[in-house]
This record gives sequence, C-alpha cells and structure tokens, in this order.
Amino acid sequence: MQDKLEATQRAVAAHLAHVLTAIGDAPVAQAMRYAVTGGKGIRAMLVIEGARLHGVGADRALWPAAAIEAMHAYSLVHDDLPAMDDDALRRGQPTVHIRWDEATAILAGDALQALAFELTTHPDVGAGEVRAELALNLAKAAGAQGMVLGQALDIAAETASEPLDIAQITALQAGKTGALIDWAATCGARMAGADTDPLRRYAAAVGLAFQIQDDVIDVTGDADAAGKAVGKDAAAGKATFVSLLGLDGAKRRAAALVDDAVDALSIYGKDAETLQQLARFVISRES
Repeated sequence: MQDKLEATQRAVAAHLAHVLTAIGDAPVAQAMRYAVTGGKGIRAMLVIEGARLHGVGADRALWPAAAIEAMHAYSLVHDDLPAMDDDALRRGQPTVHIRWDEATAILAGDALQALAFELTTHPDVGAGEVRAELALNLAKAAGAQGMVLGQALDIAAETASEPLDIAQITALQAGKTGALIDWAATCGARMAGADTDPLRRYAAAVGLAFQIQDDVIDVTGDADAAGKAVGKDAAAGKATFVSLLGLDGAKRRAAALVDDAVDALSIYGKDAETLQQLARFVISRES
C-alpha cells in the first residue's frame, strides 16, 4: 500500500509542479509549491482508484486527484494559522506562516483553493456537465456545508462550556475530515455517471476511521513520526474519540469502521482490492 501511495503522490506532485510553473516565482507562488509538497496522497488515490473502478482513465482522473490535494493543502495552510490551530510544524517542516508570514499563508491558501476548482474544471476531465457537477459538489464539500462547517464547529468546541459527546464529534468530523474524503471517493463514479452510493458508504466509514486514528496518533505518536505537534488535544482538554471511548475503545471503533468500508465495496469484487487495502492502511499509519 505504501508503494502505491508513493507512486500516486509522485504522479500528482509532478502534475501540480507542471501546472504551478505558470504562476511565476513570487513569494505566494513559492508558498503554494511548498504547501503541496509531501503528504500521503490518500485523497488523490481515492480519486484515481475510484475512477479506475469505473473505467475512467488515469489521464482524466489525474486532474481531480491534483485538485483534491490542492484543496486539502489549502485547508492545512489555513488550519495551521495562529487564529486557528496555531501550529508551527506540518509534514515535518515549518508551516507556511512560519516559513513566510501570515499574509502570505492566507493568500497561498486562497490561491490553492482557487486552483482546485481550476483543475477540477479542466477540459481534459470530461464533458462540461461532468466538470460542472464535480465543481458544484467540491464547493459543497469544502464550504459551509462541509469542511468549513466542521472546522467552525471544532473551533467553537474549544471554548464550549461542556465537551462534545460522541454524536457531536462524529457530526463535526463528517464535515472537517469526511466531506473531502467523500468527494474524492465518489469522484470516479460521478465522472462515469455511475451510482455513487457504495463509495459514499465506503467514504463515510473511512473518513471517520481516519479521524479516530488521528486522535490515536495525538495520544500515542511522537512529533518526528507524525510530522506535526502531538498531545495538543489532551493539553487543551478537548473531547476526542480517545478521551470518550478510551484508547482501546477508539481503536476497536476504527477497526469496525474499516470492516464497514470493506463491506461497502463488496459489489465490486476483486476490482476494489486496492481501495479495501487503503481503508486498512488508514488505521495503521503513524502520521
């Protein structure tokens, strides 16, 4: 799985590097390139494998795969800002606002978000109707119905009079983490005009398992392996899946979700083996 992820990451990185050559070398352009460097490529692989599952070629899928990585990078750049999570380390490197400054980080994030839509609507993706549907659903996934809503709920939870319960955390993470994973997983089906339901069920389970593993890493990991600060949630007294379920309970919940994700793809048979392996990888990672 790690080899497959690295191959996907290299392909998407090369594609983004090619696209970003056109924007020059101003500080904001440098910051954009820096922000999309590294990462695991999980969302990009969801796009490419979901597309392959529906007979959509990698040449077409590479555009939305690069788009989701650009969108994800934007979210991380803004999430790391002092007004948000105030992090100094991301992917083992100084965060963008530390490497440059806050204004450059904000603008680089804004530009990466715009780039995501530019890539999604590139003519090579397919017919105009397909591109429009992908862009519309990406806007919903990234905005106040999805990721931004989850991020806002997360910030509000930091000063709430009472910690969130399991249902509230699950709803929060369905937006913050799950919305972009849903878009990535269903992208190939949308490009092919196929039923998105099996991949939506897969994505819902994988997205939640991904966040639970993040909570586990925050408790058990170290900054060098994770490539970012750990232990922040506990220090802030923040409710997480681990604080509510216990470490073993959180791990069991994540494993059960992976089983659900694998089952959701059973209708595809062996063709979905890579996506099933990816679900298992999500809860085995250390970063």
